[in-house]
Amino acid sequence: MSVQFSGWEVVDDGACFPGVTLAPAQKPQNKGIYKMFHGTSIASARAIIAGGFQPSSSGMLGKGVYMSRDVKKASNYPLLSNSSDRVIFELRVRVGRVKRIDKDNHPLQYTWSSHGYHTAWVPPNCGMKSVPSGLEEDCVFDPKRVTVVGIAKAPTTAIEKELQQLLDKSSKQPKGRAGHHKDVCPLCKRKTQQGAHHIKQKCWKCGQDICILTSNRYSGLTEEP
Repeated sequence: MSVQFSGWEVVDDGACFPGVTLAPAQKPQNKGIYKMFHGTSIASARAIIAGGFQPSSSGMLGKGVYMSRDVKKASNYPLLSNSSDRVIFELRVRVGRVKRIDKDNHPLQYTWSSHGYHTAWVPPNCGMKSVPSGLEEDCVFDPKRVTVVGIAKAPTTAIEKELQQLLDKSSKQPKGRAGHHKDVCPLCKRKTQQGAHHIKQKCWKCGQDICILTSNRYSGLTEEP
């Protein structure tokens, strides 16, 4: 069965409903929005909540953010780490155009993103030597397509509570067009894009630090006649 949704046709696997859970072997539909999981360390979990995902520079599928719809797969990461330092995020992922990578030395294994695909999908038990577990895996090129929506697992109740509180606080902060949280300039009190702070300079009149975007009504200065 297929349905029309926003001008395009998809197989009715629930892709038109955010956060749908697919079986590991079920093919994700282009433009679907699915629930997936990502395993990371406690420190990295805090950093991801604060500033978003940073794509891996390399890996089995090249550059991108790695995840799986199989929580068993996510529970193995970070590799070689102690279970007391493992956190599993629940994600909502906008997969965009999906490329199936199901064999070793696939011609697009590392270059799928440069061919117009947003996500690479490795189906379970496809026989790839680089996936000895045989568990499903995905790589999303653009981190803005990935949203942390919850803590699926944490080593302790205290850590889970802390991360959930950070996540709740983060979700309430205003966001810019690029999806990043906005900070507030301490001088002019205007919102700034995260990582792009306003420039400070000395006021020619009082000698105090002011923001270059500060106007008279913000600084309390009066114009010279």
